[in-house]
Amino acid sequence: MQVLAPRATDLGGLEVRRLLPQRPRRMVGAWCFLDLFGPARFSEGRPMDVAPHPHCGLQTVTWLLQGEAVHKDSLDSEAVARPGALNLMTSGSGIAHSEETPVRNSGRLHGVQLWVALPDAHRNDPPAFDHHAERPLVEIGPAQAMVMLGELAGVSAQARTFTPLLGAELRLPAGVDAEVPLRRDFEHALVPLDVPCEGDGERLAVDHLHYLEPGRDQVVLRGGSGTSRVLLLGGAPFDEPILMWWNFVARTREEIEAARDDWQDGRRFGQVRRYAGARLPAPEFAGARPVAANPMS
Repeated sequence: MQVLAPRATDLGGLEVRRLLPQRPRRMVGAWCFLDLFGPARFSEGRPMDVAPHPHCGLQTVTWLLQGEAVHKDSLDSEAVARPGALNLMTSGSGIAHSEETPVRNSGRLHGVQLWVALPDAHRNDPPAFDHHAERPLVEIGPAQAMVMLGELAGVSAQARTFTPLLGAELRLPAGVDAEVPLRRDFEHALVPLDVPCEGDGERLAVDHLHYLEPGRDQVVLRGGSGTSRVLLLGGAPFDEPILMWWNFVARTREEIEAARDDWQDGRRFGQVRRYAGARLPAPEFAGARPVAANPMS
């Protein structure tokens, strides 16, 4: 397995550990961005308060293990993400949104923020937002999986997707093996979220991404010293080159520059009217980093 260690960064004052993109691996299928935040406990204040900012060419996926996060966007959508619920925003040609801890909260926060690159045929579609209050569960031997997106072990989670994808949260009892089926045409990643565990006999470290090449039918996971929660991502290798800069996924530098100018000048992305506060300004454009199409992203 290829292993990626997290890089600490800041997201609106909240420290996060970034696993994608990194130089050794930019993508896993169409998954092109992965941040981990928490676990955190608090008695006052709002640990998450990300002011309105724009997106285009991607989907955002908010998945919580503990706590709550309120999504608000320029379509006037508003939805609270909680453990077991999925907030899925399709930016398409352009949307703005904010995410914040609600006033009434549990005093905890632990979760995952992901992006999915949209294929060329759909990256300029109209924006949309979907809230799924529940996701299906499936038993895999002694383990249990909650399927966010895609299909696992014969159970499908219906959601708005545009490329073959899988996202699931696995729960592994301590010290037992679970044979998790995989699609041979997918590349996959495993991210332990709280307790170290094992995969095919190798130790899987918490908050590290463990990459699996296509060609596997399964991976054998063994729970650690306590119940292990593991994020499982998968997808068909993304066969289009992309450019990523700030909150945009595009194909050319000109598209990135146009998106930045539109945000700065108040065009295209709309306003998040339900958010009380100023929006985020775009940083200075210093060039976008290309992500080349690759049989194994």
